[in-house]
Amino acid sequence: AFPPTSKQKGNWAENIACQWLITKGLTLKQRNFSCRYGEIDLIMTDRLELIFFEVKYRKNNHYGSAEAAITAQKCRRVVAAAETYLLMHNYCSNQPLRFDAITVVPTRDSHLDCTINWIKNILS
Repeated sequence: AFPPTSKQKGNWAENIACQWLITKGLTLKQRNFSCRYGEIDLIMTDRLELIFFEVKYRKNNHYGSAEAAITAQKCRRVVAAAETYLLMHNYCSNQPLRFDAITVVPTRDSHLDCTINWIKNILS
């Protein structure tokens, strides 16, 4: 059966997104980085770029799309958490950074098939 709680659904969507991004050639650095300012779902690298991902799950689009859930406030929290991550990991300032989002929406009730949308540069 599909995970019943919001936390379990979020973890499921993060697993799907992470595996999908790995098939696209990205490398996982860290999952669920958390600090007092917020959380970053996935931190990955794509060649030289360091990418901070927000992962959103939606059962369907009846109450708005997963993309619409990525608000300005959510972006501010992700940026603040990313700044903390960079300080903690002695970030090399010449490495390019990006903030992306991944949305995961099941296409059927089985949750075995889903639509994944990769939105690059959510801050621009």
